[in-house]
Amino acid sequence: MSHNKSATGTCQICGQTFPVRELVAAPIVRDNIAAEIRREHPDWNESASICRTDLARYRAQYVHALLLSEKGELSTLENEVVRSLQYHQTLASDVDSDFDENRSFGERLADRIADFGGSWTFLISFALFIVAWIVMNSLVLYWRPVDPFPYILLNLLLSCLAAVQAPVIMMSQNRQEAKDRMRARNDYQVNLKAELEIRHLHEKIDHLLSHQWERMIEIQEVQLDLLNELRHPR
Repeated sequence: MSHNKSATGTCQICGQTFPVRELVAAPIVRDNIAAEIRREHPDWNESASICRTDLARYRAQYVHALLLSEKGELSTLENEVVRSLQYHQTLASDVDSDFDENRSFGERLADRIADFGGSWTFLISFALFIVAWIVMNSLVLYWRPVDPFPYILLNLLLSCLAAVQAPVIMMSQNRQEAKDRMRARNDYQVNLKAELEIRHLHEKIDHLLSHQWERMIEIQEVQLDLLNELRHPR
């Protein structure tokens, strides 16, 4: 029974009991986040503990205040990054798959036409068609050609093809630009979160190193006291 009691602790923020592994001791919490905690809980001290949920909430508050001080006003993307830090969510996503899943039939058709229109298959096939049209109307159907020289019907077909192909290609390009914007938005969120996490890790490592040096100095002072007692016994 005593073992179970020693394996649990109380969060000073929410007052709930958690296993020790889910609590973070006050000396490990960074000074900036500890200052955020003291604003709402002035009784926060070095012997207190905080659960990871409350620690994530105060960490998100600190990041929000940090971004506000640097940018003045947070956008929707930056607010999403702050929420992902608070709830430990990932921001990286497969933009291409998510974007392609929502395509309509017209958008899929426009993409396929644009892909085919910008390929060597289309160029070679179109060149063969023009050559065949000219040969048929100049040699095979010499006496009664369907489209005699200067091939007005062929010019009409080419004009209609260009008039239809241009907006289809523009639709596909607009979708590609929308996909690029979505990809750039996701990259910005991932990079911003990575920058904040790296900054947090640097500050945490610095805090742990300074805390470790303080403990090492205290241990050395105790060792020096022991050496002095051994050299000068009473």
